[in-house]
Amino acid sequence: MAGRADGRGPSPRREGHMDYILDGFAVALRLLLAGDPETFSAVWATLSSSALAMVVALCVGMPCGFALGFFSFPGRRVARLVVDTMLCFPTVVIGLLVYLLLSRRGPLADLEMLFTIPGMAVGLALLGLPIVMALTALAVEQADGRLRQTLLTLGADGWQVLTATLWEVRFHLLGAGVTAFGRIVSEVGISMMVGGNIKWHTRTITTAIALETGKGEFAVGIALGLVLLGIAFAINLMLAFLRRRARA
Repeated sequence: MAGRADGRGPSPRREGHMDYILDGFAVALRLLLAGDPETFSAVWATLSSSALAMVVALCVGMPCGFALGFFSFPGRRVARLVVDTMLCFPTVVIGLLVYLLLSRRGPLADLEMLFTIPGMAVGLALLGLPIVMALTALAVEQADGRLRQTLLTLGADGWQVLTATLWEVRFHLLGAGVTAFGRIVSEVGISMMVGGNIKWHTRTITTAIALETGKGEFAVGIALGLVLLGIAFAINLMLAFLRRRARA
């Protein structure tokens, strides 16, 4: 329908814009349903690098964060300040530091991890580590202070107090993991610098979106964006399910 001069009808230009966006979504769905190998190569690189980074961030960050929030020791305030400051650390600087460490002239050159998925995982783990540490420490600090005193009064040993506190803040720990994963899986700079955005190898969802959008291939960018949203939705749905089941 043609647009009217008085502005009371749909504008042809706006209809063209809407068709352009809808066509992009249609092509994106066809790529996903057809199992486009280039698209799913980026998905695999994203999931594998993010999974490796999360394993490191959780295995190191949660024990350190718990110790930071549970125990009192000299320099605790300084350590907490350092961790909180690392939350604001520019991601491009993290990528630069990891690149310099892994480059041919860097001290870790013999590992040959530059432009590889494990190399990207190192940078992404450094990004997620302070998030896990800070949120874990905060969760432990905000736990009911009467729990520890009650357990000690009942004769519980240190290990029992530790496990009871972990159980008390379990949902906060899950939230810390989900928050770190969301930050890791959506990172562009570190993946681009350390991974090199190599097609079929280290090209992730976020770097592929940036590249394809720059080339005008919006359908591929939309397809990868839908996958990224789907991953985030699945993770949060799983977290909500675990919370509901635990409270039942």
